[in-house]
Amino acid sequence: MISVLVIAHAPLATALVNCTRHVFGELPKQLAALDVVPDEDPDEALAAARYLLDRTCDGCGAVVFTDLYGATPARIAARLARLHQVAVISGVNLPMLVKTLGRRRGVDLPELVDLLVDAGRGAVMELGLEQYDDQGEAGSEAGDA
Repeated sequence: MISVLVIAHAPLATALVNCTRHVFGELPKQLAALDVVPDEDPDEALAAARYLLDRTCDGCGAVVFTDLYGATPARIAARLARLHQVAVISGVNLPMLVKTLGRRRGVDLPELVDLLVDAGRGAVMELGLEQYDDQGEAGSEAGDA
């Protein structure tokens, strides 16, 4: 089964992975997080990422998510993309991660990546007050921010 690694600025990777418990109840063994702390040696972080991939990947491939394109976590993740059957996606959000965990069985890596990029884009939307008004959930007029 395709494994999943989230590499992000601390504590985002662990927080995103832990949030998946709200949906799935438990964390799959093919899921791991690597929080990159300020001033961390990128080579040490890369070694930790490779260890996590070795621990979680059974040969079916891996999706590596990262938070901010061009930042240290993304540069570490990009170095993993050189490995066989590793796809790296920048701009991770919780809907992408949930979609990954729900759809990674029985699909090939390129197909999954296309699905995840579309899911990530589709999860970004503006929510206006009119949407809350329609549901009767608008806040009071004074003092709500």
